[in-house]
Amino acid sequence: MREIVFDTETTGLDPYAGHRIVELGCVELINHLPTGRHFHRYLNPERPMPKEAEQIHGLTDDFLKDKPLFKHEARGFLEFIGESPLIIHNAAFDMKFINAELEWAGFAALETARALDTVLLARQKFPGQSASLDALCKRFTIDLSARTKHGALMDAELLAEVYLELLGGRQAGLVLERESLRGEMEAEGASRQTVPERHFPPSPEELAAHKIMLEKIKNPVWSA
Repeated sequence: MREIVFDTETTGLDPYAGHRIVELGCVELINHLPTGRHFHRYLNPERPMPKEAEQIHGLTDDFLKDKPLFKHEARGFLEFIGESPLIIHNAAFDMKFINAELEWAGFAALETARALDTVLLARQKFPGQSASLDALCKRFTIDLSARTKHGALMDAELLAEVYLELLGGRQAGLVLERESLRGEMEAEGASRQTVPERHFPPSPEELAAHKIMLEKIKNPVWSA
């Protein structure tokens, strides 16, 4: 089963108030486990970066000025995610932004039903507790030392670990791996030729030599 963990960084809170996506991060999962494949782009928002947003993700006007526009990366993004479900933390926010950007680039919007919101999943599992990504990483002892600021790819990678824990923990992933390995071994075994069992009984000479050796042993432990 293929899924895509997806995150964005933006210039603000509302695309229809003139804000844009400045970073896209996607991580591929197969059977809930990261494969190592990802899609990551920094994007020129074609507008100044508000100081409030810069303090969150650290992306400056100078850094983004030579980055591609979303419309030039939209097709590659859509090809990467394919028809796979999207795993998103606070899905309404990211889906609103990505669909606005797709609309402006001339592409069809993504169906909101394909997004699984891990905030809702966390609130169902831990009612009354914080469902922020930081809080969930601390709950599951996921290393946050490299996360000095928000980043779309880094947050998607962290969310992939959180998502696995929300589904039942790393043991669930290990079970999937074991089942996959078992299937491979069974398939390999089915293709092997069966070899008859072989027997190698000792010869009379070997039995006689063994008897002589035993007679030389003083107070053997097996006769105690």
